[in-house]
Amino acid sequence: MKKILSKDGTAIAVERTGRGPALVFVDGAMCYRASGPSQPMAAALAEHFTVFTYDRRGRGDSSDSGPYDIQREVDDLDAVIKEAGGQAVVLGVSSGAALALEAASRGVPITRLALYEAPFIVDDSRPALSDEFMLQMNAALAAGRRADAVKMFMKLVGVPGIFIMLMRVMPAWPKLTAIAHTLPYDLTIVGPHQRGRPLPTSRWSSATMPTLVLDGGKSPAWMRNATRALAGVLPNATYRTLDGQTHMVKPKALAPPLVEFFT
Repeated sequence: MKKILSKDGTAIAVERTGRGPALVFVDGAMCYRASGPSQPMAAALAEHFTVFTYDRRGRGDSSDSGPYDIQREVDDLDAVIKEAGGQAVVLGVSSGAALALEAASRGVPITRLALYEAPFIVDDSRPALSDEFMLQMNAALAAGRRADAVKMFMKLVGVPGIFIMLMRVMPAWPKLTAIAHTLPYDLTIVGPHQRGRPLPTSRWSSATMPTLVLDGGKSPAWMRNATRALAGVLPNATYRTLDGQTHMVKPKALAPPLVEFFT
């Protein structure tokens, strides 16, 4: 692990695995190198790429600087790509896909982009994100109720109540509450496109690099609808479904199409 400095001085923890062309992996909400898909994904791709995983600001071994702004996270990814050699292919998963897309549209040197299920809501197939939810989330965090914030988020993304109860007594729970303050970061990134409205046709028109947009065949309809819609508005996108996969995609299932696309 190495720490690099982002534009605003935030220390970002970066790790490299494997050999070959540079590939940067961007995690989703509640995930970082020591908790989530980073390590399994890097292991699945290390035979073909030098995989750079990093702790997004406020998580794991990375520091943070406020107030939060999406541009700060774009700068973080830009710093990781500089560490990777100045340009890279990028894989983003869930809200990490939305962040990677934002970076691509703002000129970060991404040569090819793969996006797995950016959690947009583009129709009425599920309730849209409300302004009230964001206020409640921020209020819980301001009051130090980190566990409540995590519980709110899990309910939002559809985790059954019984599983939330079980998770609260599992060893992973303290890792989740430790980074609860970053949940508004992800909601800030995806929120404008979780309103149940069609995606704007020109929003990411500057992201002209070849882009692979993927979803899972067993993912909910609202998420698959959004993934197809995203592929439809990007300038140079290919849409693909991974049979049998859900939002919690298995690295071994995602790796083969990535190797094919990125190489």
